[in-house]
Amino acid sequence: MPARRFPAPGRPARVATLSVHTSPLDQPGAGDAGGMNVYIVEVSRRLAARGIEVDVFTRATSSELPPVVEVSPGATVRHVSAGPFEGLGKDELPAQLCAFTAAVLRAEAQHEPGYYDVVHSHYWLSGQVGWLARDRWGVPLVHTAHTLAKVKNEALADGDRPEPRARVIGEEQVVAEADRLIANTDEEARQLVRLYGADPARTLVVPPGVDLDRFAPGSRAAARRAVGVRDDAVVLLFVGRIQPLKAPDVLLHTAARMLADDPALRARLQVHVVGAPSGSGLDAPRQLEELARSLGIGEVVRFHPPQPPARLAEFYRAADVTVVPSHNESFGLVALESQACGTPVVAAAVGGLPTAVRDGVSGVLVDGHRADDYAAAVRAVLARRELLAAGAGRHAAAFSWDRTADALVAAYTSAAAEMAAPQARPLRDRRPGRLRALPGMGVAR
Repeated sequence: MPARRFPAPGRPARVATLSVHTSPLDQPGAGDAGGMNVYIVEVSRRLAARGIEVDVFTRATSSELPPVVEVSPGATVRHVSAGPFEGLGKDELPAQLCAFTAAVLRAEAQHEPGYYDVVHSHYWLSGQVGWLARDRWGVPLVHTAHTLAKVKNEALADGDRPEPRARVIGEEQVVAEADRLIANTDEEARQLVRLYGADPARTLVVPPGVDLDRFAPGSRAAARRAVGVRDDAVVLLFVGRIQPLKAPDVLLHTAARMLADDPALRARLQVHVVGAPSGSGLDAPRQLEELARSLGIGEVVRFHPPQPPARLAEFYRAADVTVVPSHNESFGLVALESQACGTPVVAAAVGGLPTAVRDGVSGVLVDGHRADDYAAAVRAVLARRELLAAGAGRHAAAFSWDRTADALVAAYTSAAAEMAAPQARPLRDRRPGRLRALPGMGVAR
């Protein structure tokens, strides 16, 4: 393996970031684009601002995409040809991992040995590629799962499809191979250890952040004018991909329950849904609209396509409450963005949402997915909105992408130092949770 080139004071100079199944340039809220896309863009920009070059490798989904796109000085997205440009679903991408890996290795081979100092993979498909690149280049593999199949399968929504066994096996392999696992929250770290046998010493908690300049409090009246909402409206907001996992149907049932309890509210209530069908939601892309009509609330529900960040911030500011009723969330960037804009959140008490939302301070957490419980939570927020709005802003201010980037740099540096230590270079057994030592060497524990 080539000698590693870490400049003083030990920080990496270049990071190869892998995002096989979705480009960080894609609009979040549709298809496979979501919080992970935001995460990669924001972290890449901030690493580049710290003098660390970042190349993000992602699969090209159109022949018209340029080979290289500069996100910011020092941060680039590289489109890799792997399979047909269009028409491939996420479940079909494992067959293209060999082609994707070959393209990544060829890109590195055009440079002097030791060009990249770290591989950071996002989602299990990228982890499979990162595992091979790590072994080929002799650099640390840092992996962020974003979502976990075993966790999703434990909390399936009605009508949703379980994650396939192939993904479970792939995740187990990546967990066993990664030099550092980055969890968004303490709960995710515990899930990695409990469900996947992850080594706690290699599992680090690095919370995502929020762009506190873009998502910030502002005039609610001005925001309402910008998005076409009356000043006296009671506005409930959902932002995200339209699929059973995200449970937008819970919000519609909640609105119907609120109107049944208080018919006079119908003149003022507005439910805004910002997003597009994704995943198993593509099987019935009009289902949510049909549900609104069947519940008798079609006239109070408004559907919007995914919005660019500046426009999305206006939706957050215009809302009285943002509702995040997901069956599972590794973190919940929507909740954090909403709070940063001064809008409290009602969210399911699952996954990372108890970290993203401070119950009783920046919003209300709800156990389960009963419409009655969500309706009660929304009414509780409306009754204390000004106090919770102030708490939401304070809570969100504790999260920033700069802190995330600094923690990742520390993880990259410590993983590289560990790899460079001769006594700590075990050859990992391919079975999850097991290590086998090289002859004459002990196993690091």
